[in-house]
Amino acid sequence: MSSPDNILPPERRKGRGAASCDTGRYERHARVAEHDGWDMAEDLPPLRTEVSEERPRSAISYVASPDLPFDRTLNPYRGCEHGCIYCFARPSHAWLGMSPGLDFETRLIARPDIPEVLAKELRARRYQPAPLAIGTNTDPYQPLERDRGIMRACLTVLRDFSHPVAIVTKGTLIERDIDILAPMAAQGLARVGISVTTLDPQLSRRMEPRAPAPKRRLATIARLAQAGIPVRVMASPMIPALTDPELEAILAAGAEAGADAASWIMLRLPLEVSPLWQEWLAEHYPDRATRIMGHLRDMHGGKDYDARWHHRMRGSGPYAAVIAHRFELACKRLGLADRTAPLRTDLFAPPARAGDQLSLF
Repeated sequence: MSSPDNILPPERRKGRGAASCDTGRYERHARVAEHDGWDMAEDLPPLRTEVSEERPRSAISYVASPDLPFDRTLNPYRGCEHGCIYCFARPSHAWLGMSPGLDFETRLIARPDIPEVLAKELRARRYQPAPLAIGTNTDPYQPLERDRGIMRACLTVLRDFSHPVAIVTKGTLIERDIDILAPMAAQGLARVGISVTTLDPQLSRRMEPRAPAPKRRLATIARLAQAGIPVRVMASPMIPALTDPELEAILAAGAEAGADAASWIMLRLPLEVSPLWQEWLAEHYPDRATRIMGHLRDMHGGKDYDARWHHRMRGSGPYAAVIAHRFELACKRLGLADRTAPLRTDLFAPPARAGDQLSLF
């Protein structure tokens, strides 16, 4: 955990999930706030969101994990202003020389050229289509998308190529893109997962401060389902002794809104996420901190986190088994599938460009 000197006062981090901004683990030198020596009272301003741009050399990132149902992803943005304190993607900011703490949610990187790079990669002769997962690292529909529109541009490319896409988000801005997603879904080319971590708006505001409220996310599930877009309600992450009592209620609310499938993942605390999470617990739920961390360590052999394949997503042991059993029973009762029909890849076809040689047949 951070030293008390590195934890910012609440008035400077209002609307943020993390409390500290420790230097990333790859940096040779640490950044430490020091008094300037002037004996003058001075209030520091609240943290503001900063956005820089990156010119990506590639658009599609390939992954090889037996825990994941996809092998390729795309990220329009780095960092995420939603500020979810539990986000397992926070350590990725250390690769950029920034803090997985407050930098992750205040120093964002947009990738405006990624739609063009994506189109180029999809036209490559060796490219073989498979579902492209978006939102598996940072949320493509975070507030920044409202102004930048990079995710919508990527969807336009995928639509033009008839390429399958699976989206995960908390952002209600996805409703803006129903005009693209609905026709793709009708062809078996699109599916969406909406993450609903809790139904308690106060807990949600503390834990994921700039994400839409739970009730608003359920409304998004309803709008997508009404448009014919298959939606999965994602009860993730499940947090023992904090949100896991809500599991059945979350699944029932998702089913009532129109979700046709469901999934869950246990809270994961890789690398810097663990100290950030424990700082958050100490500030907001000190009475439950020992119990929550005790359950998590029981599921990971005494450690905060165990990254082994087939283990990291749900842990093991009696507590994890009970949650898995509860999930299975609730899904059967509510008619929610944990597996869905695969997205189509046989429709994939690069669109013709001006000057292309047309086929005679």
